[in-house]
Amino acid sequence: MKKYKLGIVGATGAVGQEILKLLEKREFPASEIKLLASARSAGTELNIIGEKIIVEETTAESFNNLDFAIFSAGSENSIKFAPEAVKRNCVVIDNSSAFRMDASVPLVVPEINPTELEKHQGIIANPNCSSAIALMAIYPLHKRFGLKKFFASTYQAVSGAGAMGPVSLDQEVTEAVSGAPVPNSLPSAFPHPIAFNLIPHVDQFREDGYTKEELKMSNEARKILALPSLKVSCTCVRVPVYRAHSISINAEFTKQVNLPDAIQAVSSFAGLDFMDKPEEKIYPMPIYSSEKENCQVGRLRVDHASDNGLAFWVTGDQLWKGAALNAIQIAEEMINRNSLRKIF
Repeated sequence: MKKYKLGIVGATGAVGQEILKLLEKREFPASEIKLLASARSAGTELNIIGEKIIVEETTAESFNNLDFAIFSAGSENSIKFAPEAVKRNCVVIDNSSAFRMDASVPLVVPEINPTELEKHQGIIANPNCSSAIALMAIYPLHKRFGLKKFFASTYQAVSGAGAMGPVSLDQEVTEAVSGAPVPNSLPSAFPHPIAFNLIPHVDQFREDGYTKEELKMSNEARKILALPSLKVSCTCVRVPVYRAHSISINAEFTKQVNLPDAIQAVSSFAGLDFMDKPEEKIYPMPIYSSEKENCQVGRLRVDHASDNGLAFWVTGDQLWKGAALNAIQIAEEMINRNSLRKIF
């Protein structure tokens, strides 16, 4: 089997660490793994696939002779370094929002729109975590009934806010159970206390009252599903859960829906586990979706409030299918399709 040279930009970050775990777990065919990060993290030693590798500072020359580079270091770094990688015939798989809505850049969930990889010009974008998880559940139903519109409410884990998210939750829970008030000076990743609370605020607000995170769901769903007129309304909420996002979805379709066909569509879709036995108290929960490659779907039922509607609940690990895993699956799919072109 041919092996590939791979760079990880943001190797010391939360998503970067998950990428390294999954590369080993999935036995990715790598002949070389180059770990890249900021100057501050350069020199750090990480253990990957039984080998100790020194983290290097990211520079334009870092991408010389690499086949792939997975970026998980924020939009600013992607904008700065992705074009430099492409100049050096290195395919970039980017986890940031920098290129998602660029018409020339494929936005890909491999189970949904893998043929878009054939159109790449050196950069492939990874969707937002909530978008990827939601669309894993929506897409098989869209294939069967034809999606018209959907409403989504997300329940997003604190780890989605970065390394400080779980730290903030830990600190606040410790203070709360001890009976002490949370000091105003306590560093936090959130604008309000997150312990024993819900915050309907993820990312920055826009003038229309929606947040950028909520608009990502709308815009990315239209692009990934190739439905430019799709109507979407989303509310994103941060919840005191460590890991794995949950999403409540009410979708309306163009064809008449029925539960047996809906169950069959979801149950047979790669990357999904159908967990729906409410009489046995079996349904998806984030605690059981953490560090799972598949997303989980349940509470599937006919929506009484809309014509040809279905209501359902999906959970998924936002660090895996929402970021690290999806990026690796893109690389694997490109290898399988022989779409890793060295001239873009």
